[in-house]
Amino acid sequence: METKKVVRWFWVWQFEEEEIWLNSMAAGGWALCRVGFATYYFEKTEPGEYIIREEFRRRDVAYESFLREMGAEHIGRMAMWVFFRRKAELGEFELNSDLDSRIQHLSNICRMLLAVILMNLGIGLSNLRYSSLGVINLLCAGFLAYCYGRIQGKRDELQRERQLHE
Repeated sequence: METKKVVRWFWVWQFEEEEIWLNSMAAGGWALCRVGFATYYFEKTEPGEYIIREEFRRRDVAYESFLREMGAEHIGRMAMWVFFRRKAELGEFELNSDLDSRIQHLSNICRMLLAVILMNLGIGLSNLRYSSLGVINLLCAGFLAYCYGRIQGKRDELQRERQLHE
């Protein structure tokens, strides 16, 4: 079986673009079969044979079992991001298909980012008096705050959309 490895970086707020890219690869006959840190492994398949989805979530055996029953295959994890694929012939395949679940998905990402921001702030501030390395943690906290803002903006937009439909 023909395979290929692609190294590509996506920021946390770019998960939708990442999924679009993965599906464009699948449409071209390269279906995701394994993931690693910023590394994607593809296998040659029929063009458009698979639909690829990703989601930020903790390990949930019951959820993954439910998706398997729906015909989805668990591809792997990259940190808290989990990847699935399903044959396109089975029909639409969406993971957060309604507004409330999409808002919840973004809220989960925000909670994780906030925890890591606070951790970096605490470490950075406590290390400043002993070492200049604390600055690295503070810079990380600043960048993660930017990531948080991007995700929060997407969530706010969805919440405004939900209010319009109520």
